[in-house]
Amino acid sequence: MIRSGRLLKVILIGLSLLCVPARASFADTPAQQIKETVDRIVEILQDPTGKDGSKKAERREMLRQALLPRFDFSEMARRSLGSHWKNQNGRQEEFIAAFTDFVGNAYIIKIESFKGERIIYGRERVDKEIAEVETKIVPSKGEPFSINYKFHLVRGEWKIYDVIIENISLVNNYRSQFNRILASASFDELLKKLKERGSEKSS
Repeated sequence: MIRSGRLLKVILIGLSLLCVPARASFADTPAQQIKETVDRIVEILQDPTGKDGSKKAERREMLRQALLPRFDFSEMARRSLGSHWKNQNGRQEEFIAAFTDFVGNAYIIKIESFKGERIIYGRERVDKEIAEVETKIVPSKGEPFSINYKFHLVRGEWKIYDVIIENISLVNNYRSQFNRILASASFDELLKKLKERGSEKSS
């Protein structure tokens, strides 16, 4: 279940492609906030000192600081746990921490292997405190595919709360996986799986 299946790999590749600089000029919008994050990530990845093996942990921490604030992991975790969220009696923060480490660490590792695929920014829709940015990924080989980012406004910043890859939701995918686990296992077992996978990816 929590193992990296084909869909998760595609999703993480899509997330990593936020690292491609865009030429378009954006106002203070979700796309602009992504662009600011992209610029910082490109700077980190292009720094020649980061290629030194002894600097690996330091570079990963810099990437974490640049990337993870762009996501609302609390909201992603709540939506991913679905109807089970309200039944955990104060353990939601523990779940958020495990979920963030699992997804965040996988994201960082995928970004480190980024090969420079091209990203095309498409339509941006903003409706009060909700927004969506459409993008298309153009690999050097194979067919282009769509990745849409869903945002909401949190204390004046646009935060990603879901990613849609070719009409498949990251949040819905996790919810289905978590529901299957919790149908036959305990919440503690789900947490253990997340923590184990998060720990593996951070090593």
